[in-house]
Amino acid sequence: MRTDFYYESKGAGKIHGCRWMPEQPPVAVLQIIHGIAEFVERYDDFARYLNRLGYVVVAEDHMGHGKSINGKGIQGYFHGGWFTAVEDSYQLLQTTRQEFPNLPYVLFGHSMGSFMTRTILSKYPDSGISAAIICGTGWQPRAILNTGIAACEAVCKIQGEQKPSKALEKLVFSNYNQKVEHPRTAYDWLTRDSRIVDEYLAHPLCGFTPTGGLMRELLRGIRFVQEPSSLSAMKKDLPVLFIAGGDDPVGSYGKGVLKAADAFRKTGMQDVNCKIYPLGRHEILNEINREEVYHDVSSWLEQKISI
Repeated sequence: MRTDFYYESKGAGKIHGCRWMPEQPPVAVLQIIHGIAEFVERYDDFARYLNRLGYVVVAEDHMGHGKSINGKGIQGYFHGGWFTAVEDSYQLLQTTRQEFPNLPYVLFGHSMGSFMTRTILSKYPDSGISAAIICGTGWQPRAILNTGIAACEAVCKIQGEQKPSKALEKLVFSNYNQKVEHPRTAYDWLTRDSRIVDEYLAHPLCGFTPTGGLMRELLRGIRFVQEPSSLSAMKKDLPVLFIAGGDDPVGSYGKGVLKAADAFRKTGMQDVNCKIYPLGRHEILNEINREEVYHDVSSWLEQKISI
């Protein structure tokens, strides 16, 4: 059963959250941290699958996303910046852990949420989580990040950071369809499931143009999680699973994902696994082989946490 709730944002307005409760006594908690230009209810099918296994599932719409656009909220904007948005997610983690103190707690971050999850692993290594799943992530050369951040700063200076920026959206996302044969839409890079793509295009809370400020903060967040000091701060014995599609442009078609996983290992992380799904695109939870991905995630968790 899914219920909705709200709590005060560290930035602006109230944060909308969802909780999916299993019918049987819960065995673990999994928190989903979603991607850019989407909202938490898109994970309903995955959450209900986990419910059937006994998981409590929680998630929140980030500032500027979904039903968290309220009060002074602006669509596609992080009031207070990257770390303030991350703190909203971490606040949900703390509150939920207090409610279920004896259950293993798992973080699952997708796309932008993967970088937010990686930020939590670095900033809050003593959060008490039992495992982390990093989905649809990537790795960017520092020079490219610095150039992108400078471009964002220039746009923000000219037009203000709270306005949507088509120019920056094009700069970051315009090449994502380049390896898709005969694309139907601008978002075919998300998944091979055309129904999901059409639903994404039709929904007003999906696919909006981010503000210049959000694009800047996203790139700053990616730069932060790739810093050697951030990598070395993570809890070394935390089990981590990287999952991604082999045709996901965000992860440089697997190469960026493997580089991120390798960076974790090189900094001393002791239990890092990685699975790339051939032909899978960016949203592997919405791919045509989603049942395989669901099963792999739950099987890995069963091995890594005590449930």
